Amino acid sequence: MWALVNNSNNITNVYGEFPSKITINNRNYDKAELNAMSDSDKLALKIYPVTAAAQLDNNYYISNDPTYAVSGDKVVETITKSADRKLADEDAKDEEGNQLLNPDGSKTINYGLKTNAKNKATTQANGLLKDFDWLIQRKVTADTAIPSAVVTYMAAIRTDHGNICTAIDGASDMAAFIALHSDTVDGDGNVTAVATVNDWPAVPDALA
Repeated sequence: MWALVNNSNNITNVYGEFPSKITINNRNYDKAELNAMSDSDKLALKIYPVTAAAQLDNNYYISNDPTYAVSGDKVVETITKSADRKLADEDAKDEEGNQLLNPDGSKTINYGLKTNAKNKATTQANGLLKDFDWLIQRKVTADTAIPSAVVTYMAAIRTDHGNICTAIDGASDMAAFIALHSDTVDGDGNVTAVATVNDWPAVPDALA
């Protein structure tokens, strides 16, 4: 990323990549020419490298537009947080504050991160349980016993689903919610505890 700086040391443009043409001091420079230049040649034209800011996690935060400032012979990008994304559900309203309605007349809801996370957990649990639907159908239609290892494993899935949803509901703020999605790692980067929302029972050896 590069920034064009004028003689007053103000940033006039920031480029993720160079456009087909840039006019500097009444001379046109095409993209190939600019890409072929050394960093020192770019600096002579007051084209400064940009030190990119760390991106905020879009899953949890809304970012302000980046800002840029000249710092010596480079430009530094800064990205700040506009707001946390909503943890709780909210009524959906139009620009005038009127409640939006679904076609059936019920309220339209903007679902928060907690509801979305619980819905995801439910989808994951159902996906794990679905593998054993055929055993349940066989039990119903032919009264063939479901193996005890399967019964135990399915019960563990339901228990973990309940624990995950309870933990999500109990997250008091964004930091607590993010913690539920974060693995615990040791000093070497090894995972010592799986994130709460991913803490499903291991498949028993008998079923693997």
